[in-house]
Amino acid sequence: MESLLSGAGLLIILIILLGLILFLYFIPVGLWVTAFFSGVRLKLVRDLVGMRLRKVPPALVVRTMITGHKAGLMLQAPQLEAHYLAGGEVRKVVNALISADKANIDLSFEQAAAIDLAGRDVYEAVQVSVNPKVIETPPVSAVAKDGIQLRAVSRVTLRANIDRLVGGAGEETIIARVGEGIVSTIGSANSYKEVLENPDSISKVVLAKGLDSGTAFEILSIDIADVDVGENIGALLQANQAEADLQVARAKAEERRAAAVAREQEMRAAVEEQRARVVSAEAEVPKAIADAFREGKLGVMDYYQFRNIQADTGMREAIGRDEDSDAPAE
Repeated sequence: MESLLSGAGLLIILIILLGLILFLYFIPVGLWVTAFFSGVRLKLVRDLVGMRLRKVPPALVVRTMITGHKAGLMLQAPQLEAHYLAGGEVRKVVNALISADKANIDLSFEQAAAIDLAGRDVYEAVQVSVNPKVIETPPVSAVAKDGIQLRAVSRVTLRANIDRLVGGAGEETIIARVGEGIVSTIGSANSYKEVLENPDSISKVVLAKGLDSGTAFEILSIDIADVDVGENIGALLQANQAEADLQVARAKAEERRAAAVAREQEMRAAVEEQRARVVSAEAEVPKAIADAFREGKLGVMDYYQFRNIQADTGMREAIGRDEDSDAPAE
């Protein structure tokens, strides 16, 4: 019997503890007391219990309200709840408002919340607005009019523009525009020496183009950190063009040579054909002589006279060839 009573008492104690935990969870009395003595007036049931029911962590809202109140900001719990439920960073927004207030920057809660919900770090934006940041562009290659390549590296000092943070372009756009301005300025220079002598001329020209238009930043200065001389692009292009012209000339010469070889082959074939015809014709001579003998049209004396003429002609041709070979070359 006593064991049953002790077990029932233990169960009652556990129920009471569980009820107390649930009571303190849904009714955060400790937070309400902390807020009250910090000067933040909240309703225990309407505000704190309502936050639990709306799936909003009361500790987050109460602590940020206390922080803002101590910094002199008048924040409302429904504002912080709505921003949390919208997926925003409540602490960053409150910290940004405090920083902006201390730096005398006009920034409302609605504007800070909109910047945060747009995906930008509103606290960092306020810090950059107070303390401008410096970004270094990657090396930008450009060619002056004399064909010499230059590589320039610049440092851009930026200050965040609070009014253009929502919808304004980011740092990538600034870097791309600065690179484009450097290429345009170097490309318009008559000689690379002009750029090396006055590198600040690049920054002046680029800065005067208003590259921060439509961005979330304001460009304070553009400084050329380094300018290096690269390759002689003009000479390389000329060399490549000369090589291409040489290849074209070689191709045309090879084409002419092939045509000449083809013509020579055709002429040789024609000569061989003529020789074949001559040999064929000479082969018919003995037959004609034999036919003339049989028909009585050619006598023995005529034949001997014909042979003497052939011998005389052969001798004259041999003498002519010997004279041609003994003649001195001109």
